[in-house]
Amino acid sequence: MFDFAPDPDLPKQEIYRQLLDAARALTDDEPDGVANMANIAALLWEYLPDLNWAGFYRVMGGEMVLGPFVGRPACIRIPIGQGVCGVAASSAETQIVPDVHAFPGHIACDGDTASELVVPVVSGNNVVAVIDLDSPSPARFDSEDAEGIKALAQMLAGRITEAAA
Repeated sequence: MFDFAPDPDLPKQEIYRQLLDAARALTDDEPDGVANMANIAALLWEYLPDLNWAGFYRVMGGEMVLGPFVGRPACIRIPIGQGVCGVAASSAETQIVPDVHAFPGHIACDGDTASELVVPVVSGNNVVAVIDLDSPSPARFDSEDAEGIKALAQMLAGRITEAAA
């Protein structure tokens, strides 16, 4: 059994440190990438306030395919290079979007989303997935959030790759 008790009153840096420790504990010795992504999506949902979606899109066959997530039903396939997730996958760069409605080519899967953070998961030289966080609040994400999720993505790279192969 895993029992995690996130404290929303902690500084962001400490929340992300605890999140990373919990993610390691959940994924240590688990070879199934889908199981690992599912647990991490749930962990993100529990640890981070003010989200309306948290999960993964996997790079498969030249497009992004919906992976494990928590939130409302989502777009199943996203072309590489389109929308926030597709741009993150094609550029291998984190996307911090304070206003999704101002993002060129934004793909609206949930009309309540106002801001978004997408971080690529890179294994070797290849983007294998992205971590996608959505919020109903404008400008919810900042560089501190991006750094925390980047650390998570780096740790996860070897723990989810067989699911995205």
